[in-house]
Amino acid sequence: MFSNASNFVHGVDKAFLIIFSISLFFLILLTTIMITFVIKYNKKKHAKAVQIKDSSWLEFTWTAIPMILVMLMFYVGWEGFLPMRQAPKDAMHVKIIGQMWKWSFEYPGNKVSDTLVLPINKAVKFDLVSKDVIHGMFIPAFRIKEDVVPGKNNYTWCIPGELGDFDLFCSAYCGVSHSYMSAIIKIVPEDKYNLWLAVLPVKKADDNKEGYKILEANGCFSCHSVDGKKIVGPSFKSLYNTSIEVNTDGVKHKITADDLYIKNSIYEPNKDIVDGYQQGIMKSYKGIVKEKDLPKIYEYLNSIKAN
Repeated sequence: MFSNASNFVHGVDKAFLIIFSISLFFLILLTTIMITFVIKYNKKKHAKAVQIKDSSWLEFTWTAIPMILVMLMFYVGWEGFLPMRQAPKDAMHVKIIGQMWKWSFEYPGNKVSDTLVLPINKAVKFDLVSKDVIHGMFIPAFRIKEDVVPGKNNYTWCIPGELGDFDLFCSAYCGVSHSYMSAIIKIVPEDKYNLWLAVLPVKKADDNKEGYKILEANGCFSCHSVDGKKIVGPSFKSLYNTSIEVNTDGVKHKITADDLYIKNSIYEPNKDIVDGYQQGIMKSYKGIVKEKDLPKIYEYLNSIKAN
């Protein structure tokens, strides 16, 4: 019995069952034939090999049947895939943003949530955006998976058909914390969704600061927290103009996290490694973050220090 979690479940499961059944049939058939031939035509019973004349009819049969089956499998797969690229024009839009290593969801009105909340039985189109590397937006229960590629406008859509919570994963390896890149999808009645969206706050005031926008656009908050929490990289909180211990060419020493240090950390991230963190995790952003934007980053980091 097919699930009703989304409108694509039936098509995907149908294709899977047909392809799996055909594969299983031939696995059993060919294995049985192989074992039969090994027993029946072993060397003890047939010490002298006999040449068997070729058969055009047999060759045509074992070419035609696989071709027909392959075309059948292609057809059921295409039949299930095609609707996934035909989003209704009246579908509601939600932007799904992937970055190392979390998902965020942006609704109309500049409202952002870490949980994807959707109304049941309503078409929704997902606009997929990556801020750093390739991710894979994968919702197993909905039977939808689509690549989230930086610099490319991609999308998928669905109609949720069951109330409850569902998992959203990243299906493309995107770094050391790839396995932690997941989120919850909550499918609720439409009236509850409208109430939830009405009280969902817009982005924080910090989101409007130019320095924040530059760091956010480059995925910096995936590795650096602003609340003191230790993740992949040091927290931005209370970092600016404070004394920290770093490792430079194997030598530990104290350094002040001033403008020069911040600049070097962006352009030469493996030069001065903060004690307790790994080398080689962060790439250089030279040519990506422009020098004219650095003062805006300094200002933002200083505002975190002041708070």
